[in-house]
Amino acid sequence: MPDFNYVVMGNPISHSMSPTIQNLFAKSMGNQDICYGTLLVPEGKFTETADAFFADKGCGCNITLPCKLDAFTYADKLTDYAKRAGAVNALKKLPDGSVLGDNTDGRGFVSDLKRLGFSLKNERVLILGAGGAAKGIVFPILEQQPESLTIVNRTPSKASDIAKDYPGRISVSTFEELTGSFDIIINATSASISQKVPPVPKEAFANTVLAYDLMYSKDGQKTVFMQMADSLGVKNTFDGWGMLIMQAALSYELWHGIVPDVAEAFATLR
Repeated sequence: MPDFNYVVMGNPISHSMSPTIQNLFAKSMGNQDICYGTLLVPEGKFTETADAFFADKGCGCNITLPCKLDAFTYADKLTDYAKRAGAVNALKKLPDGSVLGDNTDGRGFVSDLKRLGFSLKNERVLILGAGGAAKGIVFPILEQQPESLTIVNRTPSKASDIAKDYPGRISVSTFEELTGSFDIIINATSASISQKVPPVPKEAFANTVLAYDLMYSKDGQKTVFMQMADSLGVKNTFDGWGMLIMQAALSYELWHGIVPDVAEAFATLR
């Protein structure tokens, strides 16, 4: 077991930006007690890997793909955000030895919108996709009191599975049946990774003030979804880089009880 007391767990893991971000937070906050690294989880071995980490020096960890459901099952206690997301992206060892699971993804997204100067309140919001990324942001979005929230997905039953947890608060549609326009459109699909865009009707973007792709590139290149939104006249397009940093800041707060300064991370990491 490496000599880390905080790690990011997943497989693959070498690409993760979490150590860079968390160690920068620790440095900027003068916290010398943090040693943050990566921990590769062999296939099917999450419980054994997490047990060994927490039995050694482990105090907390971030969880990335494909382990967020494993971490959800592993945690002894769950925050409301984790329960509603059905997944965990941060674990914390508590003083009594039990492990708390949290999900900071959705609040990271909302925090980044606020950082960028946008509010979800009274806005018509559209989420593209109904996978884990979409499920993770729904509750924090609804907390901001949008005028409406619609989830569009190729398979409507997946969107309905999310909506049923929030009776009367979420509309569901297929791409073919989607009508109307939206103020804020969020791409929660992974289509940008393969240089594809979801088949959203152009009319949906008629009054859009913000298009946000949860995917991001380390070099700051615009995703294909952002490029499409640009071409349709959307004035503000962003990727998920800011969400990555803001959800990391919430993890830091979970572990250390203090909100880190994110300015240096935004200024230096991309």
